[in-house]
Amino acid sequence: MSTKSKGTNAERDLIHKLWANGFAAIRSAGSGSMKYPSPDILAAKGGRVVAIECKVTKDQHKYLEKEEIEDLRKFALIFNAEPSIAVKFRGEEWYFLGLNDLREKERSFMVDVCLAKEKGKLFEHFV
Repeated sequence: MSTKSKGTNAERDLIHKLWANGFAAIRSAGSGSMKYPSPDILAAKGGRVVAIECKVTKDQHKYLEKEEIEDLRKFALIFNAEPSIAVKFRGEEWYFLGLNDLREKERSFMVDVCLAKEKGKLFEHFV
């Protein structure tokens, strides 16, 4: 299975979980491949609107491009949404982090399992 397929399947899994917990949620097809900023998932419940960038990895860390994070920040500001990074490491649950929780590097942002467990919220606390 390709990396893109794994990411798409993970996004769909998260959408099902969000719907099961009372959120309306949609996947933004083509996110990251058009000139306009768009999150992977847009979800809302009771006035709370969340723009989510999803990441799945078999590694113990995940790097995110600075442009990707800036696009999420821009979209969330315009849409009046809460920007969030959802990350799933192999053998772990989904963790949700705010943009300020990420570790900034010279050319990217990074999240690892330890940071996710320290700063992130598990799905049941996020919803």
